[in-house]
Amino acid sequence: MAFITYVLLAGMALGIQKRFSPEVLGLCASTALVWVVMEVLALLLGVYLATVRSDLSTFHLLAYSGYKYVGMILSVLTGLLFGSDGYYVALAWTSSSLMYFIVSLGLPLLPLPPAGAEPPHPGTASALLSSRCALCEQQPWAPTLWGAQLPGSVSSST
Repeated sequence: MAFITYVLLAGMALGIQKRFSPEVLGLCASTALVWVVMEVLALLLGVYLATVRSDLSTFHLLAYSGYKYVGMILSVLTGLLFGSDGYYVALAWTSSSLMYFIVSLGLPLLPLPPAGAEPPHPGTASALLSSRCALCEQQPWAPTLWGAQLPGSVSSST
């Protein structure tokens, strides 16, 4: 739901700037979808390489990756209202909030020890959790900057 809202809001932002076309809406949707797929694949690769046994499925990772669109929507709306300075402040704040939220939900990502065994060394899980946080912190920046200039940064050319 947030994914579709983000795509429609990006189209509205481009329409306000008089740069909207139906092709751009499709480009925005496909770019955002590619970012989601890349994020989930990177997390799955990280879980595999770190040999972390977890109850998280691919659908859990997909659901967690959808939370970033709430912050991206808020950032684009703030950019429309307050220009590029407000956009960057809101994007930094929502990215940091997303990182905190994902870390606080990171308990299902911790490795599950085998029955009757000692708990594993926490270094592997904390490294995976740190990389997940870094991915969550940086990932919202790219899709929101893919082509939409904010009202404060639009140059008038005739």
